[in-house]
Amino acid sequence: MGIRALIATRKGLFRLNQDKTLEPVDFLGVPVSMTLAAENRKYWYAALDHGHFGVKLHRSEDSGKSWQEINCPSYSGAESGDEKPKAFSLNLIWSLAYADDGPGDKLWAGTVPGGLFYSKDAGLSWHLNEYLWQKNIEQSWFGGGFDSAGIHSICVDPRDHNEVKIAVSCAGVWVTRDSGKSWKNCSKGMRAEYMPPDRAYDVTIQDPHLLVQCATNPDHLWVQHHNGIFKSSDNAASWQEVRDVEPSVFGFATAVHPRDPECAWFVPGVKDECRIPVDGKLVVTCTRDGGKSFEKLTAGLPQQPSYDLVFRHGLDIDKSGEQLLLGSTTGNLWLTENQGNHWQCLSTFLPPIYAVRFL
Repeated sequence: MGIRALIATRKGLFRLNQDKTLEPVDFLGVPVSMTLAAENRKYWYAALDHGHFGVKLHRSEDSGKSWQEINCPSYSGAESGDEKPKAFSLNLIWSLAYADDGPGDKLWAGTVPGGLFYSKDAGLSWHLNEYLWQKNIEQSWFGGGFDSAGIHSICVDPRDHNEVKIAVSCAGVWVTRDSGKSWKNCSKGMRAEYMPPDRAYDVTIQDPHLLVQCATNPDHLWVQHHNGIFKSSDNAASWQEVRDVEPSVFGFATAVHPRDPECAWFVPGVKDECRIPVDGKLVVTCTRDGGKSFEKLTAGLPQQPSYDLVFRHGLDIDKSGEQLLLGSTTGNLWLTENQGNHWQCLSTFLPPIYAVRFL
């Protein structure tokens, strides 16, 4: 029975099979903050958050049948830039990405408190990107949902693996074109209405919630920002704000079609105060013309009072561009096989869902 997707939850890692059945994989009772897997990769990964016992990282070499604990990124020796050095510790592995087309031994990991790590040996050792870390210290990056800044999005350019884009809450979008030796903030055009007017367009304080890149048209990117929706068609050189989207431009998750960069999906919610679906109706909004217009996709989603919140990594799209998977904090899981025109509820009993990932 083939695996369709992995679901990382507050109480373990689950699998969605090709026949749409669900079953546990491992780590029952333990929060799984992120997972990374693909059918053509030798190594799969699962990041755990044990709370009092700390962050752990596990690797599988047999497509998830068994898992072995490996080293975690470490902030030991990280410089704080202060006269009285501050000790940093790993709070969360928030993002994982394969760094090239190999078997899965070269990796990027984004963490809280705002460090980016690289591994060239399948997670046996990790190296903090010092250049980016110094930007964090110099610019006093601050947290959005966490006390410290966090790197939640990593997009490796399919044309050149030396080019990597990341998104930081709260420090904007950053780009390297030399495998991390140097970085540039590429958040021009983003707006933060939570700041005083004279700092609203300051690139160093932007709060992107998620960054996604079109697989076959990688110059095209979308960001769900704390302040709304932004798009770029020039490889992050500039960003344009998309306004007047009903029922809301606020949210956390976004997905872009792998071949059509004008087609993207979002999960709107009430901003800041309570973070539930607008009017208690869970909807997915979709644009098929680059943000000029949007449609509300509701078929199969709860339209009675709903309290589903979809986290940043709770929405994913498969390689065909037809299937999307949507998981919420109430343990509901939906699948669409026609780009969101109709959603099928696969489960109402999973633990709160942190991330969904098609293989």
